[in-house]
Amino acid sequence: MSGNGAHPRHGLDQVIHTPVRLSIMAALAAAEKVEFRFLRDTIEVSDSLLSKHMLVLEEAGYVKVEKAFVSKKPGTWLSLTPKGRGAFQAYVSVLEKITKGTPHA
Repeated sequence: MSGNGAHPRHGLDQVIHTPVRLSIMAALAAAEKVEFRFLRDTIEVSDSLLSKHMLVLEEAGYVKVEKAFVSKKPGTWLSLTPKGRGAFQAYVSVLEKITKGTPHA
């Protein structure tokens, strides 16, 4: 084994590379925007865990958080930024290289 970093896993985005953040990114990639509670229930996490991971993704510039009132009730809407959508597509591409056994990126 050489240490030259040629394996595609070296290209995995560490911001996305946790089960919860990957789940968030995948759910958001499938929609224009998603309501916080819907996302929480979909990926089966607590409010606090989702908030913690959303903050990491927001600080990375991958996710946009919008607060809005719907029928006089406050809601939080989440969406991927163009940067986040690109990062997710790149992440999936690296996963495909790993799973298909492609030797180099």
